[in-house]
Amino acid sequence: MVDPFGNYLVQKLLDRCSEQQRLEVSGDRRGELVSVALNTHGTRAVQKLIETLSSREQRAIAIEALRPGVVSLIKDLNGNHVVQRCLQRLGPEDSQFIYDAAVACCVEVATHRHGCCVLQRCIDFATPGQKQALVMEVARHALVLSQDAFGNYVVQYVLELGHLDSCAAVVVALRGSFCSLSLQKFSSNVVERCLKLGGLDAERELIVRELIQPNNLSRLLQDGYGNYVIQSALSVTSGTTHGLLVEAIKPYLPTLRGTPHGKRIVQRINGKV
Repeated sequence: MVDPFGNYLVQKLLDRCSEQQRLEVSGDRRGELVSVALNTHGTRAVQKLIETLSSREQRAIAIEALRPGVVSLIKDLNGNHVVQRCLQRLGPEDSQFIYDAAVACCVEVATHRHGCCVLQRCIDFATPGQKQALVMEVARHALVLSQDAFGNYVVQYVLELGHLDSCAAVVVALRGSFCSLSLQKFSSNVVERCLKLGGLDAERELIVRELIQPNNLSRLLQDGYGNYVIQSALSVTSGTTHGLLVEAIKPYLPTLRGTPHGKRIVQRINGKV
């Protein structure tokens, strides 16, 4: 299964073999399945095995073999493809062992290059109950994840779902930190996404009020990332909230006109953008 050429033979055999033979292959490799899945060539054979499992007994053997190493698989260049194949082919119920690991090790998985992608696929294939448990766990750790190079994408993915309860939970988790988050490369994208949430006007006003605090606003206007957050706030707010933001910015307009970022804000306030 781990041979550069032999793995192709195994894949062909799995397509052609009987139910009993496939059961024997699953059982014979039970103790080695994780290590095989981590191998550059073995991962292809294990993915084919997952694709061809056709009975409850076969699936049970494969699940028990993969369960102990599921977090290692999720974070591995080769192994993560096996986990994604499980999500695609086993169905939500038989993939529960993956969801259990994703919730239990949410930060570890979400802050990993491959793990963040697997976590998003978990959300895609989940039942409503599985999805709720996973997105609320992401929301609970949103402050840490938002500042991470990979974790921020997971938080944004949850926000893009548009579920009001989980979106509100993310805002609550970030409350009090919106200014500092706006000054960072990764988390500033999360703040902008929060500002653009639909159906959460009260949360948007909360964020804006935090951003326009005197000690916060002056830093944001002069910062390369924070400036874009303010531009986003100007573009998505309206009514009273927009008025509060504009009035807070006005004292800084003379200095803003002399900077490239500042000119964009001046143009937005003047209605030219």
